[in-house]
Amino acid sequence: MPTKNKIDRSKLMSVLWEIQRKKRCIGHDDISKVAQKFNMSRMELEGVVTFYHFYHKLDCGKFTIYLNDCIVSQFSGREKIQKTFEKATGVKVGHVSEDKMFGLFKTPCIGLSDQEPACLINFQPFINLTPEKVISIIAQLKNGKKPSEICDTPKSTIHYTPPKNKTVFFKPYTCFSSLKQLHKHSPEEIIDLVKESKLAGRGGAFFPTGLKWQFCRQNKSDVKYIICNADEGEPGTFKDRVLLEEHPELLIEGMIYAAYSVGASHGSIYLRAEYRYLVSKLEVILDDYRKKGYLGKGIKAKIPFDFDIYIHLGAGAYICGEETALIHSMEGKRGEPGTKEYFPVEKGFKGKPTIVNNVETLCAVPRIFEMGVDKWLQLGTEKTPGTKLLSVSGDCENKGIFEIEWGMNMQEFLKLVGAKNPKMIQFSGPSGDCLSEVDFNRNISGEDLICGGSVMIFNDQRDLMYILKSYSNFFVEESCGICVPCRTGNFLLNKKIDKLLLGHAEKKDLVDIIEWSKIIKTTSRCGLGQMSSNSLNDAIQKFPEIFERSLSENTDFNRAFNLDHAIEEYDKIINEMTSDYE
Repeated sequence: MPTKNKIDRSKLMSVLWEIQRKKRCIGHDDISKVAQKFNMSRMELEGVVTFYHFYHKLDCGKFTIYLNDCIVSQFSGREKIQKTFEKATGVKVGHVSEDKMFGLFKTPCIGLSDQEPACLINFQPFINLTPEKVISIIAQLKNGKKPSEICDTPKSTIHYTPPKNKTVFFKPYTCFSSLKQLHKHSPEEIIDLVKESKLAGRGGAFFPTGLKWQFCRQNKSDVKYIICNADEGEPGTFKDRVLLEEHPELLIEGMIYAAYSVGASHGSIYLRAEYRYLVSKLEVILDDYRKKGYLGKGIKAKIPFDFDIYIHLGAGAYICGEETALIHSMEGKRGEPGTKEYFPVEKGFKGKPTIVNNVETLCAVPRIFEMGVDKWLQLGTEKTPGTKLLSVSGDCENKGIFEIEWGMNMQEFLKLVGAKNPKMIQFSGPSGDCLSEVDFNRNISGEDLICGGSVMIFNDQRDLMYILKSYSNFFVEESCGICVPCRTGNFLLNKKIDKLLLGHAEKKDLVDIIEWSKIIKTTSRCGLGQMSSNSLNDAIQKFPEIFERSLSENTDFNRAFNLDHAIEEYDKIINEMTSDYE
């Protein structure tokens, strides 16, 4: 029977991580004991454990290897790397060696698209892999080395920042400097200044930050929360990783501003498991802020306040980038999106008013107060002032981070990144826009071509249909399955792409894709379903010749039996026979 001594369920994921670190799996007995400890049924806990990629119910090996399986990695030579890993470890992907030394698994984008092929071994990063490097890594592990001793330090490949002192993010910063503004302004004044700056969410939704803070402040509660969404799981996105590596102090100070503004006392950085190697660095910086009196009790400001931050580690689920799914995950539940009966600013984490902002959004706040709102508004465009961070990967010379001023022309941008014969640009990741040559004269801004952060470039030698299949596989795998349109609709679209790849599709299949996409988009609960078919539909409109070549009338495929056509032929024969008889 469950115990009455129920503990805080928000600690569940940390407990599960601790078990897996020690035992390399979360076994049957572990689930029974943990379920009892948290006053849960076994079935409910099973549902939580199996929801996440990185929790294993069976031994996942002393050295657990996760190969990045996103499309950029595939085009960077991942297949050869996979075969080398399989040969060196003696185990196929998806399995664990007999001696339990190596487990080899695929996983979606790990935030290293600028340094592919890449992998994680016990969540330590290894980048720019070659067959020779893989052989060396496995040999060292067999000889007693720890992954942390031989892993790589991911490079912060920052290729471009705006000229003439217009750089916002990637310039020197003195810790604590922007927090002087807390002594000058009341919480309401801070919110007014953020609203005046027109800062909008940088995770892709672009909701006005100041307005979100205002709504949260207006909701009275004994406890409020600030959550940083550091779960950038969109394939091709790694800008938040670079910010966390280069300027984590900006994130911390942005969260302090948010807490002061809305009256929050608790903060959390929801960090994706793929960035676990950043935890120790973040913990050191958080401790420094506590020692200096900027976190904890009695933080000095015009109105002194209490606020502290801890790190909550995710466990691998793209859907947890959606704010309600993220909150449910933090509460020790399956990371499924909630209905919009209440917004997080009304009832969020543990039913209390909660702010969820992404890393780039929070990092922008201290910079705005450092430089002044007026100077910030002089950058960018009327609708989107300031600068934007873009993660660039694919077929280009300069893979990495570009901090651009909003309003830059796409042609100029493609020249900056060294795009090689660009055919298709995937803007804002697979859930964003599929751009063709007709879009290359547009401007990157809120008035024209908006982007959350991922830019994947594909040249004219790439198989567009194969790319779309990769996207579709991703959405089928990452759908939480809670609503039918997303769960079933994306599966059916995936099968339509299979028919196109095989040359078995007909024009009706393209019509079905467009019609089914409308249903999925308008009836899905969250952004995953609502945006999952964007690229496929864009591609049908912008690359009709590619789809035309895939239709069965243009291939050697023997089309399926058509009953209506057969009946017409039968009637024709009967009529001819009757006519002859007469």
